[in-house]
Amino acid sequence: MTSQSAEVFLRSLFDRAVEVADPMRSLADYLPERPAGRLIVIGAGKASARMAEAVEAAWGPCEGLVITRYGYGRPCQGIEIVEAAHPVPDAAGVDATRRMLGLIGGLGSDDLVLALISGGASALLTAPIEGVSHAEKQAVNVALLSSGAPISAMNVVRKHLSRVKGGQLSAAAFPARVHALMISDIPGDDPAYIGSGPTVGDASTPEDALAVLSKWNVEVPHSVITALRKGSGVIAPDDKCLSTTTNRIYAAPAQSLAAAAEMVQAAGYEVRVLGDALEGEAGELGREHAEMAIAISRVRGRGDAPLLLLSGGELTVTRRGDGIGGPNAEYCLALAIALEGAPGIHAIACDTDGVDGAADIAGAIIGPETLAKARKIGIDPAAALASNDAHGFFGAIGDQVITGPTMTNVNDFRAILIL
Repeated sequence: MTSQSAEVFLRSLFDRAVEVADPMRSLADYLPERPAGRLIVIGAGKASARMAEAVEAAWGPCEGLVITRYGYGRPCQGIEIVEAAHPVPDAAGVDATRRMLGLIGGLGSDDLVLALISGGASALLTAPIEGVSHAEKQAVNVALLSSGAPISAMNVVRKHLSRVKGGQLSAAAFPARVHALMISDIPGDDPAYIGSGPTVGDASTPEDALAVLSKWNVEVPHSVITALRKGSGVIAPDDKCLSTTTNRIYAAPAQSLAAAAEMVQAAGYEVRVLGDALEGEAGELGREHAEMAIAISRVRGRGDAPLLLLSGGELTVTRRGDGIGGPNAEYCLALAIALEGAPGIHAIACDTDGVDGAADIAGAIIGPETLAKARKIGIDPAAALASNDAHGFFGAIGDQVITGPTMTNVNDFRAILIL
């Protein structure tokens, strides 16, 4: 297998993982019965507009409002699609969230709110608590994203600084029934952490949020500390306001990895799935996976079928430089440096939503020639990694993976091919 054919094969695996998670393929199978009263469709996340499109493909025009990332809108017949900023919230998200709360207020027990939630909802569904301005909420998000804290810890803070997260969106619709359909982008697939759980109760406290800020050295405005000390509106899991809410994850990373694994086996290759919930520093995992791949390569014999290592999850980057990067590209760069041109090893790492970090780049692809290509044009791979400039590195050598909006989000996809 040539380097080019290896890259084509890896890209086909990623494309398959994304395809399986397309809401148009499967969401309709999970729709509840239509209510006797009003039906309101709401939602937030990078996949939410596509989810709304799937709902109307099954049910026809519906009343509602969904918030998605800029560029991720889809044509809907009745549901209003609002585009807003991600990963740092903007005024469009604030205004749309305010209007969404107005739309579901005053409903009765015969009414149904269909909530479509996917990754990205934390930033898109935004209503700061009293005492915290929109600008201050933006500053908190920027600081959290640069801290290296895992998504689960970030979401604890986000919940307690919000009037919609941590079950509060469902509480606003009570006594109407709320049926939430979710696409998971969270390691472990805990509904409470998908989009910071707007329809899921949470037992964490404002003190827990303060502890996260302290542990990860997240600098925030003093008003944020003051507001958290006063408490929050996060709903306890056993609260009556959540008694009419049903939460269901209908698409998750494991399904996409399984689909990719089937393709690998159909090609006659061996496959090992390392897990769909890997977390940690992107650079550290890249180095660990390089060591694993080299060790496997050394014990393989002539005639052995190619072997593929698959994994998913959500990695983080602690920013120490001023470059342009994201967890998947940084993973690939660290992996390539640790492999140091090892023959017969190729890899891809991409975010299934097409956005790695804050860049409109899904990720990157590497092979034995990666470092040589960079050095030939005067780029130091180690310096690029140190400055968190993985996207700049792969852009310069032409090995970025750019998909545009994928309309779904089941977290990171990583594959290492050992020939």
